[in-house]
Amino acid sequence: MFLKPVRMCPDPFRGAPHVIVMCETYTDLELTKPGRTNFRYYAKKIFDACPEEIPWFGIEQEYCIMSLNGSRPWPLGFPSNGYPQPQGPYYCSVGGENSFGRTFSDALLFKCLMAGLNISGTNGEVMCGQYEIQVGPCVGIDMADQLWLMRYIMQRLAEDFNVKIDISPKPIKGDWNGSGLHTNFSSESTRNDSGCKNIKKQLENLGKCHEECVLF
Repeated sequence: MFLKPVRMCPDPFRGAPHVIVMCETYTDLELTKPGRTNFRYYAKKIFDACPEEIPWFGIEQEYCIMSLNGSRPWPLGFPSNGYPQPQGPYYCSVGGENSFGRTFSDALLFKCLMAGLNISGTNGEVMCGQYEIQVGPCVGIDMADQLWLMRYIMQRLAEDFNVKIDISPKPIKGDWNGSGLHTNFSSESTRNDSGCKNIKKQLENLGKCHEECVLF
């Protein structure tokens, strides 16, 4: 496997002159055959095909902070042998009885800013021990690059806090909030679309491949 550097940012853990380098993978020395998980290669081709659209993205990444102190990973704030009070007081919460993990959330925010990533904010989420960080706005493929760099920093930071970060859709079964990756998007043709003509056209096109998008 051969690596092609595509994005670099300052290393917020080791400091200057260290950097974090994101790479694409290829199976040939000429870098013409992408590795089977190198989806960035194909995404960039799509973005490069119509640069005049200047696509803007904003990503909302929800995640659950799991304690590693017990016999199994369990969300912060959850009793080791059961569940906390029902959802309601945890979203954008304040107070030691409601907010669990703010120190990690703030540390992630500052580490990402030190790395030069476009971070718009962070907040406590609906489930106990769950948070969200907003990445963007970014243009085109840079959105995906910054998202993956943020996720790397998130996992690296988890080592310092002795926690596990869970971004699966349903970290805890039952009547507990799931985690999503909400995407805000606009293009040049939709940002200046006062009659919503181009927006409706995009929605119709998405509707034609709805099943494929959901399964992917």
